[in-house]
Amino acid sequence: MVTTPLLPSDYLDLISPLRAGADLRGRIEAVHPETGDAATVVIRPGRGWRGHSAGQYVRIGVDVDGVRLWRAYSLTSPTNRQDGRVTITVKAIPDGKVSNHLVRRARPGTLIQLDQPTGDFVLPEAKPAKVLYLTAGSGITPVMGMLRDTELDDVVMVHSAPRPQDVIFRDELHGLVADRKLRLTEVHTDTDGMLDIARLGELVPDWAERETWACGPAGLLDAAEEHWAEHGVLERLHTERFRPSALVAGDGGGGGQVTFSVTGKSVDADGATPLLDIGEEAGVLMPSGCRMGICFGCVTPLKAGAVRDLRTGEITEAEPGVLIQTCVSAAAGACDIER
Repeated sequence: MVTTPLLPSDYLDLISPLRAGADLRGRIEAVHPETGDAATVVIRPGRGWRGHSAGQYVRIGVDVDGVRLWRAYSLTSPTNRQDGRVTITVKAIPDGKVSNHLVRRARPGTLIQLDQPTGDFVLPEAKPAKVLYLTAGSGITPVMGMLRDTELDDVVMVHSAPRPQDVIFRDELHGLVADRKLRLTEVHTDTDGMLDIARLGELVPDWAERETWACGPAGLLDAAEEHWAEHGVLERLHTERFRPSALVAGDGGGGGQVTFSVTGKSVDADGATPLLDIGEEAGVLMPSGCRMGICFGCVTPLKAGAVRDLRTGEITEAEPGVLIQTCVSAAAGACDIER
């Protein structure tokens, strides 16, 4: 009665937001620039944090211009960091609301929401004898968590970035090379061109004998999966995708008018753009999380029409109770989304 209309927990949140039993939160304690468009964010998680495995990612909720937005980022800190902090390393992408906010505007002391870490892009308990890390751009982030956490006997990395100054963690990587803990090949795409997976044997002659963890753009991972499959060693390739591979719009998936019935907005959409992006561009408040079809944070009722899964091409038609993931679904004709 004393605290109505608030609850006692609301006042405790103000006094001790990271306490045990509260909704899981974290406090940003530092932001360290890595490159011109990437930064490492140091976070003190609340007492409910259960720890992570190297290579996993975490969903974070950040308030940007008064709207809470959720995104998923790989954890780049080792699992046994002595001060109890964790880190994510974020690359600002064009028009990325959360990534630009974290890289350029986030300040120490800011509270964020946290989910427990998840993901199976991790090393096995039994250490592989020979490892290859194949990465590009910000795809290096989960692998950096592995390198910092687990020392292996024979590790090779092939990493692509536009220029040397765009290589995230470059000084630390070259320190590992100097200590003979890593063999590194950098491919600078502005001068060397894109990495041709067919030429991987020239860079890593024994690549087929290595357990490989690959992370980067969809084109790189698609080419890697095809290459490993052709050589009969697909079981040795482990991949992590930040965005799903989108199929080209075709029969039955050519787009249409999308109606957001709650807000009353209708827009024309093609058959290749995720409905999550369509809604955000139209000013509709869309829930989201990982944006790659893993966390189910974007699940929304499909009231009418049909949508197509951008990963598989499968068509889902509306019927009572049908839910869709807007981050990996595109319009397959006119459809009505309950947002």
